Order: sequence, then structure tokens, then C-alpha cells
Amino acid sequence: MWFVALAVLCSVAVSVLFRLAPRLRLDLPQAVTWNYLVGALLALGLLDPPLQALHGEHAPWRWWLPLGLLLPGLFLVLAASVRRAGIVRTEIAQRLSLLLSLIAAFTLFGQRAGGWQIAGLVLGLAAIACLLARPRAAAAADASHWRLPLVVLVGWATTDVLFKRIAADGAPLSASLLATFTVAFVPMLAWQLWRQLRGGVHLDLRSLAGGLLLGLLNFGNIGFYLGAHRALPGAPATVFASMNIGVVLLGTLVGALAFGERLGRLNLLAIPLAILAIALIGRGMG
Repeated sequence: MWFVALAVLCSVAVSVLFRLAPRLRLDLPQAVTWNYLVGALLALGLLDPPLQALHGEHAPWRWWLPLGLLLPGLFLVLAASVRRAGIVRTEIAQRLSLLLSLIAAFTLFGQRAGGWQIAGLVLGLAAIACLLARPRAAAAADASHWRLPLVVLVGWATTDVLFKRIAADGAPLSASLLATFTVAFVPMLAWQLWRQLRGGVHLDLRSLAGGLLLGLLNFGNIGFYLGAHRALPGAPATVFASMNIGVVLLGTLVGALAFGERLGRLNLLAIPLAILAIALIGRGMG
């Protein structure tokens, strides 16, 4: 289970880096750009993707292109959600995106809905409602506490559906990661060069270093999660549940203890509901 623990640490560390970005004076668009360059290079060097899968009539560019274009924007929304809504709400929203993915699996991919999964879905929807709840006065002052996590939830579920579409087309995961990271990097780099030419923002080494770290953490999250599945090939549900529950718990501890994030009673109720929902869905996978 060390692979799961390392994947959890990398996932939460990404959120911590986003939370600290203003203090570290990181320009997040630059950091996100270099993050995808690191991801593409690591995928190429460590995963040994079959390059022949990137061309030919069966290469699923119809899914790789939208996925690659979606990821950078979603990452920037994730960063904004961490800074404004907090690590706890954002991590729970990101993990509960599996509910929409589950609905897509039932409706788009023909997967049969089991009793445990339906129970987890109901509890997960209740967790989302509790997660986004906030006193009216506070909600009127700043609606980002629910809008940004909601975008994270929908956006992450969309990426999961796209990955499922890619897998259904038979594309190797290593080739898909290389393709999507490269697609994400190219327009982001063009944007940074345009910002540089306009003179509004200058490319700097601090943001480059932040992007390298972000890329290592992001790729580490993926790599260790895949490593956990390889180490425990007969227990995919255990890996799935351990990863998601671990991120919720560690994200809650870090957000509350390290950054003093305050949650209302309904927000706090979302935590055990989310954990139970993930556990039930994981059981339904077994």
C-alpha cells in the first residue's frame, strides 16, 4: 500500500502548492505550462509509450485533442478553487467527480448499476449538497465557495469520461498520457509567449521551478496510482477506495490544521458522507 500512500501525498501536495503559490510568487499559468512539458517528458522517458499508437487511422485524436485542451483550463480552475474555496472543499469535489463518471458509465458505456454503487451514488449526491452548503450571508459575499468546486467536480468527471472513451478505443494509457500532455503544453506555451510579447507578464525562473515541481507531483500521483494497481492486481476496488478516501482525509487534515480552513456543520457532514460513498462504490467494483 506504499504506492497508494505516495499517490495520496502527491495529490494533496499539488493542492498545497496551489495554496502557497501567491506566497511563493508563482505565476500559475506559467507553472501549469511547464508542468505539462515535464509530464510529457516523463511519460516518454519512463512509460515507454508505443509511438506507433500516436498515428494511423485508429489513433483516437478525436478524444486526445479535447482532453488535452480541457486539462490546462481545469488545472487553473482547480488552483483557483484551492485558493478561494479551500483545500478541503476542492479535494472532496475532485474525488466526488467519480459520481458523475459512474452515471456516465451507466448511461454511455452500458455498465450495469449494482446496489452498492447506487447506494454510494445517493450518499455521494448528499455529500455534494453538504459540501456546497454555506450560510446565506457568507454565500452572498462570495459565491466562489461553491461555483469553483462545482466546476472542478464536473470538469474532472468529464476528463474521466474522455479517458474511458480513449480506453474503449484500445489506445495504450502511456500513449494517451504522452499525447494529451503534449496537446496541453503547445497552446499553453503559445499563450505564455503571447503574454511575454505583450509585456504584461515575463517568463521567470521561479515559475519555471514551480512548474517542474508541479509536473513531478502530478506525474507522481498518476504513476504511483498505476503502480498500486500493478502491485495489487487482484484488488482494484481496494486501491480505488484507499486512494480516494486517503486524499479526502489527508486533504481535510492539511486544510484544517495547516491553513485554518473553517467548515460549517453541513460541510463537515460532507466528509464522512463522501468517505462512505467512495467505500460503497469501491465495494461495488469488487
